[in-house]
Amino acid sequence: MLKTPLLHPEILAALGSSGHGAQVLIADGNYPFSTAAPPTARKVYLNLAKDLLRVMDVLRILIHSLAIEKAAVMAPADDHVPAIFGEFAALLGADVPLEPLKRYPFYDRAKSSDTCLVIATGESRRFSNILLTIGVVR
Repeated sequence: MLKTPLLHPEILAALGSSGHGAQVLIADGNYPFSTAAPPTARKVYLNLAKDLLRVMDVLRILIHSLAIEKAAVMAPADDHVPAIFGEFAALLGADVPLEPLKRYPFYDRAKSSDTCLVIATGESRRFSNILLTIGVVR
């Protein structure tokens, strides 16, 4: 039996076959999964119902399973800072910088062949997408 809090077999397989520099997208329920993700990425749909599961639920588990080098977030056009950005920063800590990207640059980054895993959540808060870059284990 695994001792890690992460037990999802598809997520474990995707992470196990990725390495330094690979990206993991945890996306809200509004994200265009079929058009704004590379076809090579493994897609895991955890969006059972509105707000089940949420982005922070998934992130809280993933941080125990991989080294995170940096993270990009989708910034609103009007430059307001969504409350979830503070939640991301608090959970990831000061050593993981958050890079705000506008909608289309975020999509372009997420569509990169570096994105190995896309996790769909039922998150209803807008601009709750986070793109993690896997770092090295020290």
